[in-house]
Order: sequence, then structure tokens, then C-alpha cells
Amino acid sequence: MNDLIAVEKIAQWQKLKALVLDSVSSPITKRVYNMALDEFMDWFNQAPRPGFTKATVSAWRVSLEARGLGSSSIIIRISAIRKLAVEAADNGLLAPELTAGIARVKSAKSVGIRVGNWLSLRQALFSAPDIATMKGLRDRAILAVLIGCGLRRSEVAALTFAHVQQRDGRWCIVDLVGKHGRVRTIPMPTWVKVAIDAWTSAAGLADGRVFRPVNRGDKVQGEAMSEKVVWQNSAVCDRCRRARHRAA
Repeated sequence: MNDLIAVEKIAQWQKLKALVLDSVSSPITKRVYNMALDEFMDWFNQAPRPGFTKATVSAWRVSLEARGLGSSSIIIRISAIRKLAVEAADNGLLAPELTAGIARVKSAKSVGIRVGNWLSLRQALFSAPDIATMKGLRDRAILAVLIGCGLRRSEVAALTFAHVQQRDGRWCIVDLVGKHGRVRTIPMPTWVKVAIDAWTSAAGLADGRVFRPVNRGDKVQGEAMSEKVVWQNSAVCDRCRRARHRAA
């Protein structure tokens, strides 16, 4: 009993995935897990596999490393698969010993130095905007780009959908023209992409500038946003940037 029965029955797979997503409370975690599970199933179906086993999940981890993903991106993807194994076992789709084996798959090592309350600070920043509003979703996405990608205020205001592309299986901001006309490509962490998608999906945006003005009625209005709006959010990030500099 090591096959994913749901692979051949889409309805069962969707039900199983829903159980995984319902087991987490954070909206961001739900979206990231959803993305991770879909990626895993696409990979699983690309070639014959020995089943849903420790060896299969280990091969999945190797493929993630081969794509050049960062440790945090790999860790959250493996976490989603471990949760999938637990739900599959609870629903009689996977033997308990196989679930235990998958739980022992080594994840990526966290690289770098964490100082003070950096993680709790980032979480506090993300909790600050009211994501029940259009403005809150936009401001959270702006904070994500400022923190996760290190863009300047002018670059955030000028960011377009054309800049956000997949390269070698990972999301990036490509061909960004910055200070002194320098052109660069910047990796985009998964959690940043999730925050951007939440904003653009709610706002119904698909081309042009990523960030737009939101009026007092909480409606998207206009085609471009001023740097002043970004500055208001970047002021919140000052403590965050100082924490990162101390960690360097």
C-alpha cells in the first residue's frame, strides 16, 4: 500500500489535498502548501515512480536542490509532503511504516545566521496589514518584496508583471533596471510570490504595474502608484533591515 491512489483519481487527490490544507491555519502556509503539493504531483507523474515512499520523497528533494532552490523553499516543500503522508495514512491510503519513513527524509539545512527576533519581526510585519482589505493585501505584498527581494522604493513602484518570471523552475524578478541603469535579476522566495498572488488575484490584475493605488473606498484606482506609498511601508521595514545588517 505504497501507491498514491489519488494519482489516478483526481477527485480523491483533491479531497486528500484539502485535508492537508485544512490542517494548517495560516493563509500563507495554505497557499504555499497548495503550490508545493501541485509541484510534487506534477513531478510524480512525469516518470514511473516506485510509489509514495521515502525513496521517492528523497528523489523529490534532490530534484529541488538541482533546481537551485533555497533552503527555506525546500524545507517548506518537504513539510507539505510530510503532512500529505500523514493524511494519506490516516485515510487508509498509505501504510504507517511508509509514513514513518517519509517523516525521516532529511530536509535542507538552514544556511546563515539568525540574530535576535528576526523571524518574529518578519511575522509581526506580515501581521500588521489588514489582509481583509484590498489595501492590506497590497501593503503586505509590498512588504514581502521589500524584505524578501531587497528592492528599492522606486523599483517596487515600477515593478511590472513582465518582471516576474520563472527561470530554471524558480520565480525571479528579471531584467530590473535599477540605480545608475544597472540591470539585474533577483531571486524571489516562494512566500513573496504567494503574497503578490494574493494581492493581484483579489485586485484582478494580470498586466502592467504590479502595485496600484487603492482609494479610500478600498477600490483599486489608477495604473501606477507613487513612491510615497512604498516609502510609508519601507519605513516599517527599517528595523528589519538593521536586523539583517547586524546578521551579515
